[in-house]
Amino acid sequence: MRLPEEPDLPPQINIVPMIDVIFAILTFFILSSLFLTRLEGIPVNLPKAGTAEKQTAEPLTITVDPKGNISLNRKSTNLDELTQQMRQLALANGEQLVVVNADEKVSHGRVIAIMDRLRQIKGVKLAIATERPN
Repeated sequence: MRLPEEPDLPPQINIVPMIDVIFAILTFFILSSLFLTRLEGIPVNLPKAGTAEKQTAEPLTITVDPKGNISLNRKSTNLDELTQQMRQLALANGEQLVVVNADEKVSHGRVIAIMDRLRQIKGVKLAIATERPN
C-alpha cells in the first residue's frame, strides 16, 4: 500500500527570530557603550583652550561648580578639609597629579585660592581642565 505523496513545499526562511536576535545584540551594545564613558568630577562647563593636552596619569579631580562649591573626586568638601585630604593623599601616593575642573563662571580668585593651597602641598602637580574650541 502506497501512501499518497504530500505536495513538496518550497523551503522557507523565517527571519522573525533572526530579527529578534539582532535587536537583542544591538540593544546590548548600545547599553554597554553608555557605561564606558568616564566621568571625572561633577559636570561643569569647562573653558576653552587651544593648547589643551590630554593627561595620561590617573589624577585626582577637584571640581568647582558655578556656585563655588568644591568637590574632591565627586565628594563635597570645603577649602580647609580639601587641604587636609590632599596632604594625606599626597603623602600616601608620593607625587600626585591633581586636575582642577572649574566651571567657567567661577571667579578667578576662587580657583587661584584653591590652586594656592594645593601648591603648598609637597608632591602635588597641578593641571587645569579645559575643552578644545570647536
